Amino acid sequence: MRVLFLHNNFPAQYRHVALKLAQDPNNLVVFATKNREVTLPGIHKAIFEPSRDPHPTTHHYVRPLEGAVLHGQAVYKLTEQLKARGFVPDVICGHSGWGPTLFVKDAFPDTPLICYFEWFYHAHGSDADFDPTEPLTIDDVARIRLKNAPILLDLYTCDRGLSPTNWQKSQFPPEFQGKISVLHDGVDTEFFQPHPKAKLVLPNLDLSGVDEIVTYVARGMEPYRGFPQFIEAIAYVQERRPNCHVVIVGADRVCYGKSLPEGSTYKDLMLKKVPLDLSRVHFTGTLPYGQYLQVIQASSVHVYLTRPFVLSWSMIEAMSTGCLVLGSDTAPVTEIIQDGENGLLVDFFSPQKIADRIDEVLDHPTRMEQIRLNARKIVLERYALADLLPKHIQLLKDAANKTTVEAK
Repeated sequence: MRVLFLHNNFPAQYRHVALKLAQDPNNLVVFATKNREVTLPGIHKAIFEPSRDPHPTTHHYVRPLEGAVLHGQAVYKLTEQLKARGFVPDVICGHSGWGPTLFVKDAFPDTPLICYFEWFYHAHGSDADFDPTEPLTIDDVARIRLKNAPILLDLYTCDRGLSPTNWQKSQFPPEFQGKISVLHDGVDTEFFQPHPKAKLVLPNLDLSGVDEIVTYVARGMEPYRGFPQFIEAIAYVQERRPNCHVVIVGADRVCYGKSLPEGSTYKDLMLKKVPLDLSRVHFTGTLPYGQYLQVIQASSVHVYLTRPFVLSWSMIEAMSTGCLVLGSDTAPVTEIIQDGENGLLVDFFSPQKIADRIDEVLDHPTRMEQIRLNARKIVLERYALADLLPKHIQLLKDAANKTTVEAK
């Protein structure tokens, strides 16, 4: 089977499925991407690069669409090179939204296209208007509507779609949901295993003698992932627990939502606003997987906060290690965590309640043991890579063989 993957980054959501396919010598796996840095065995990377950035005079509603068109154009040119070398894929998989998938059906009209549909934008009822202190302007509402333009084109063009959670699928227009199957990427439960006696020792951080470790993981330190509320909650925790340490994994940047003006960051803003004992708050930056695993294995309580938005892999990875996850009472967290059963839920907007629930865990570590076991159990039942990866492979085979697959 010849498979073409399309994603600006490499390997992103397609890491496991692309590697699995590449292990079979009967498959030829080509991954079109902008990422020149990372390589994986058996996967042939094909680099595309847009000819230019969106023009600064383009109307700002339309600028993301222009960027998507430029990415799609670059991929279309790349497909001409692939065809010249004799490569015609049996199936194409691509992430929708940034544009690489826009024109690929024009290049390969007889090849099934499976799009990964991560998010459909709404001005009201999900992430954009979640915070009442940040009301949307008319300009925001119009801009958000236009962000769906390349996604709508993909919904029309693709043969099948995938979304990782029911919540994320539910955001897409009902008339297109029949094309979309819910199939999570999967978590490597063999790698993300519990280690009951784990001690946290990183190259520049030794917390092996600490009994109370609160952890927080996100790609960026931003309001979308509740970073301001978390920092305020930690101030309450520090007042009451002199031996508690906090480990924050992630980059000092904004991945989702609005950045602050003039180069300021939310980390800088919150550390100026909230007095903390920084000798007990440890910012690690991004970590290699092995070190990240140590952090969540040694965690006493792992805090995961999010607006109603895309679910992070990190929450399910933490649950897979048997972490006690304290999650925000928001979708799609509540699709997985049942309060008091396999985790704890808390009001996203209440640092005081977040701190109180952290205390609840730290005060009663043995009482929470069943919750930890249940967290691991639900991941094994619903999100284990060993079970989901064969389903991804079969979906690709069915598509390549033109077999009809019903969306679920």
